[in-house]
Amino acid sequence: MNLSPATLAKIDEVITHYPVPRSAALPLLHLLQEHEGYVSDAALEWIAARLGLPPVNIYELVTFYPMFRRQPIGRRHVKVCRTLSCALHGGYKICERFEQEFNTHRGEISPDGEVTVEFVECLASCGSGPVVMVDDDLHENVDEARARQIAAQIKAEARARPQP
Repeated sequence: MNLSPATLAKIDEVITHYPVPRSAALPLLHLLQEHEGYVSDAALEWIAARLGLPPVNIYELVTFYPMFRRQPIGRRHVKVCRTLSCALHGGYKICERFEQEFNTHRGEISPDGEVTVEFVECLASCGSGPVVMVDDDLHENVDEARARQIAAQIKAEARARPQP
């Protein structure tokens, strides 16, 4: 891993907050995902080695928690809850609507590189489904009209962003 001295210092500092190094696994996953944009195999193995754990102990965290990504994504991340309460209220239709709006399929990056749409496990708002999280913003009771509004806002923000 090619980590900056600042990131390495932050990692060392985070580990000191935990009496058992294993407990620092989640914060380190967040730090390395922030650094790379996703949790690569190299990052997963690096964390395991740094904490003296078998890589499977880190892999199980990455595959359980929906906030961790195993591959690069678009600039914006649209997560649609697929658990029972959201599914019963139309979560699958909402996910399909986002796929149509961004001309992409679940788990893929849209052709313009702007968006990745995916299903995730519970977003912890079961009484207000379907629930959608765009980056870190939670949207509750999302119907198809609201999904179109959210998609239009994402597209408008992309157009307004200065191009490199």
